[in-house]
Amino acid sequence: MYFQQTIHDVASCTDVGLHTGKRVRMTIRPAPPDHGIVFVRVDLAGHPRIKACPEAVVASKYATTLGQDGAMVGTVEHLLSAFGGLGIDNALVELDGTEVPIMDGSAAPFVALIKAAGIRMQRRRRRFLVIKEPISVKDGEKEAALLPFGGFRVSYTIEFDHPLLSNQTYLLDFAQEIYEREIGPARTFGFLDEVEGMRANGLALGGSLENAVVVGAGRILNEEGLRFPDEFVRHKILDALGDLWLLGRPLVGQFRAFKAGHSLNHRLLRKVMAVARSWEVLEFPSRQHWREFMLGRSAAAMA
Repeated sequence: MYFQQTIHDVASCTDVGLHTGKRVRMTIRPAPPDHGIVFVRVDLAGHPRIKACPEAVVASKYATTLGQDGAMVGTVEHLLSAFGGLGIDNALVELDGTEVPIMDGSAAPFVALIKAAGIRMQRRRRRFLVIKEPISVKDGEKEAALLPFGGFRVSYTIEFDHPLLSNQTYLLDFAQEIYEREIGPARTFGFLDEVEGMRANGLALGGSLENAVVVGAGRILNEEGLRFPDEFVRHKILDALGDLWLLGRPLVGQFRAFKAGHSLNHRLLRKVMAVARSWEVLEFPSRQHWREFMLGRSAAAMA
């Protein structure tokens, strides 16, 4: 928990990209301390690198896309969520296409891939981003916020004009085992009428009932149904955790969202970076230091 981590061995997988529909191979390699998560487009001349950070976000309408010097990589949020859920601070991700493979539409295949490769602790302490004062962004009634908290908590509410997912709320006090069991398996979803419109515009070309939950007018079209009754809000948390991992450090605070999505998440990250007084970066030499700090924050919140 207090030291940085990378994967132990090389791990690879191949599948289609959700939006391009094109087959892509991904290889994850170990990386040294303080390297962060870096994507490499091995199909392009010079093998350009793209650092996973808020400044690299170039598009966020239907997925998180990163870009640098003309090279781009899309739909990174599920992989970044798996990295965050397992505490992978440093990795080199090679891709021979423009998107991270979609797999089954959740982070569970990436969690399995990383755990099969093994997780290696590194001899460099983690630096935590500690939220000191509330910071938020709004778009009409939509909101995303980071608040002081003694730990890492996520609270998320979604509302859609649809009988199957009109209102869902989920509160998560983060732990790796909870992420693997309760959040990682939640799949991306879409409404049938919207999917048809996206395809007409050259998007979701790789989407299918094998890698997404498709919601019709009155039913779920996937024969196997849902993995959780509230799978929709759980997937929104999965996405948000991937977006938050772009900060490059584990968070100490609460992320609260109401009807938010990638675009609002990234607006929040940019505001965090711009308002330095709202946070500080700390190291914790031991569990005792961590416990004393968290107890102090809890006491301050109750005062």
